[in-house]
Amino acid sequence: MDNVGAIVQPGPYESGPRTGDRLLTIGQFSRRSRLSAKALRLYERQGLLRPEQVDPDSGYRRYRESQLGAARLVATLRRLDMPLAVVATIVAAPPPRGASLLAEYWDGVERRVASQRELAMHLRIRLAGDPEGALSMYEIHQRDVPEQLVLTEQRHVLVEELPAWLGQSMPRAARSADELGGMTGPQFVIYHGEVNQDSDGPVEVCTPIDPSGDGPIDRPTRREPAHREVYVRLRKAQVAYPQILSAFDAVFGWIGAQKRSMAGPPREVYFCDFNAAGPDDEVCDVACPID
Repeated sequence: MDNVGAIVQPGPYESGPRTGDRLLTIGQFSRRSRLSAKALRLYERQGLLRPEQVDPDSGYRRYRESQLGAARLVATLRRLDMPLAVVATIVAAPPPRGASLLAEYWDGVERRVASQRELAMHLRIRLAGDPEGALSMYEIHQRDVPEQLVLTEQRHVLVEELPAWLGQSMPRAARSADELGGMTGPQFVIYHGEVNQDSDGPVEVCTPIDPSGDGPIDRPTRREPAHREVYVRLRKAQVAYPQILSAFDAVFGWIGAQKRSMAGPPREVYFCDFNAAGPDDEVCDVACPID
């Protein structure tokens, strides 16, 4: 959606030049379109909304009256803080496609705002220096997890590399599990060390499979021991870094407050299709085994 040069003239929202289609001065067109003369000149330079006539000597511009519909649409879309490239693509598209493009854009805005809201909450807690703040954000749960045979893949990754690696390794492991009869539980990601801009873990992706399946398993596996774990449940908007750190803080804070001990490294448990989920859908547990 980067074709800023798409010319909105006349576009699908107005018919082309016709008998009686008056020429308007830039001042008249500006008032009727609700676009300033400065904005009109910018959109002309971008190829988004070009005048019908430009006097070669004076540079005086005139627009067709039939361009007003497209110009008003541009003005309205810009009130959504929409980039010019996206505006150009939407306005130049036929009405059904334009509506779909607008929906795609706004879905992205809502996902970004939801993530930023969680990030702002995380930062307020950090800046307030409130050790109990993270714990108050989440409901703490406990559960017993049975022993599991898991396909395992481990790598040292920095935090900026983590999403791409998980996006590759988790589907790869799921496909391997399908060849062995399918997954028997949700995939989980274990952090055997700190993962941030300076520390690289390592990180382990674990995919539970049936230990009684037929035939040899030619992929790395290990047995994850049975344990009791404490966890908090996250919506998709809460999973991004660094706001997810508040969830880990809440789990660690509860363990400390209850005078319990960690019995293994912390982890994230993904129990649904993360990519298909919306920002308010529950997708992941941040968990830690306890004694």
